Amino acid sequence: MQSTRDYIRGHVRELAGVLRTLEAEGERIDRWGRELVDVVDGGGRLLVAGNGGSAAEAQHLTAELVGRFIGERRPLSAIALHAETSAVTAIANDYGTEEVFARQVEAHGRPGDVLLLLSTSGRSPNLLRAAERARACGVRVWALTSAAASPLGELADDVLGFPGPSTSAVQEGHLMAVHALCIAVEAHLPASSARRRTVDLTAVGTGVEREVPA
Repeated sequence: MQSTRDYIRGHVRELAGVLRTLEAEGERIDRWGRELVDVVDGGGRLLVAGNGGSAAEAQHLTAELVGRFIGERRPLSAIALHAETSAVTAIANDYGTEEVFARQVEAHGRPGDVLLLLSTSGRSPNLLRAAERARACGVRVWALTSAAASPLGELADDVLGFPGPSTSAVQEGHLMAVHALCIAVEAHLPASSARRRTVDLTAVGTGVEREVPA
């Protein structure tokens, strides 16, 4: 049986390739951030989905965008489809598990929106169905997956893939990409758009609002 120390040494070697890919893909991630700012500033939204650990990382991204990552700014519209537990279970019960994301994409997606799908294999049927439905709805599809060729990579409009060989190494690449994407979004958010308006709690009922600097 492999020892913990041997596993860590081997995993560190795997992550060296992941880090090289992250650095090499900096321009793509920066472009995604710029395009995502254009989407949300135009009234659109980001939809994200994944299964298992990828679901957790996708929801991590929406939390950072709706909340904040580093800089103070207005909240950005981002929805984690797998987090809609009542919708997910109802759709799975009525239409089958392959429809759990696709039906939500059809409900929430508008032309020009972006759907980001996270999958280490790029072969999950529910994510493939979501990508197909998004394309039919005029929603752009981005994929965070592995470096290997996959059906999801073929369906997506743009792909960022990380080398493995382990699933955990790919997932850790996705997490670093999520953080880098948050940096890119905040870097490209216009100063005027970064300012948010909030109700002045000292004047509740008066309709008075104040600007909060970014």
